[in-house]
Amino acid sequence: MEQSSFQPATSASVEEASHKQRSWHKAQKGVAMVGRIYLFASWSLALPRVGERGGSEVVRRAPTGCSRAICAGALAAMLSLTASAAFAEESTFAFVYTTDLLPQGGKEVEQWVTWRHRKNSGTYDQIEGRTEFEYGLASNLQAAIYLNYAWTQAYHNGPFGATTPPEQFSDYAAGPDDFFKAKRFTGVSGELIYRILSPYTDGIGLALYTEPTVGQNFFELENKIIVQKNFMDDLLTVAFNFTWAPEFRNTLADPTDPTSARSWGMETDINFGLAVSYRFMPNWSAGFEFINEHEVNSFWFNHESNNGYYLGPTLHYGGERFFLTATALWQMPWASSHTDTVPGTLVNGYIGDNDFERFRFRMKAGYTF
Repeated sequence: MEQSSFQPATSASVEEASHKQRSWHKAQKGVAMVGRIYLFASWSLALPRVGERGGSEVVRRAPTGCSRAICAGALAAMLSLTASAAFAEESTFAFVYTTDLLPQGGKEVEQWVTWRHRKNSGTYDQIEGRTEFEYGLASNLQAAIYLNYAWTQAYHNGPFGATTPPEQFSDYAAGPDDFFKAKRFTGVSGELIYRILSPYTDGIGLALYTEPTVGQNFFELENKIIVQKNFMDDLLTVAFNFTWAPEFRNTLADPTDPTSARSWGMETDINFGLAVSYRFMPNWSAGFEFINEHEVNSFWFNHESNNGYYLGPTLHYGGERFFLTATALWQMPWASSHTDTVPGTLVNGYIGDNDFERFRFRMKAGYTF
């Protein structure tokens, strides 16, 4: 018999939430056992003890820092905190996506901050911000909107020591010896994530992601295939992303002359991301992220200009409604030259073109309501 349209999504959401809650049992059992021992010890210390002094009985109480009621209350609060994380919907990683989505009707606000630092020479810093609102359209479909903005400073950071604006400011003009400093609203992004399989109910997670971005002199369509596999009763999370993102920019023919003619050019980012995280205690997990980025001056792998490799640790806290994730990535000296590599951008295995840096750090904070 054909079921109503909303029933499968609801039952799937309930089953997935139940599975997430069960995944915490191993960690909670350890905490609960410690709590029982602590409560029993506190209760025992508070019992009267009988001793003898000159043939008469006296009552002596062992010193204790809290009464049984206070200890029991503290234990209950501690265990309630451990249980709360089972219902959190949060980003476990800062760069790599998982298939975890908000439930239907769920709402979340996220704030991203990304710091990009150091090229192969000179001075370079860029701080990017993203303010995001997410909404669960269904148990397997999530939508979001982003506001994007950035600030940068650069000096003698490009090929052969020339000042080069980063990619988000590539439509700006800068002389080779200028100290470039600018800030801008870079655009608005929309996002849709459709989950085909859930790692909690199907054994493996699979989702499709698309994110168009529109800004001044810029358009991008970022697409991802997201795969997630959990192990050890969901305490260990492994995620993989494949990204294909063609982008179009209207740049100056002569980047040193602001009056020169403009023309639209395109390139495609083709990236691979792998992340592993282990929840070592309730609410807390740690692991690593690995990113391999490629830039090509076409829609596929021909006319490649750059590739870069990034690796670093990630740390995540997820409470009942609030989460915080931080990842630091260092570029590995594994880059190589390609047909369209700009001369002077590759130094000792490090790529320093305008979309690559030696170090990047991202922090994401979110609140679900």
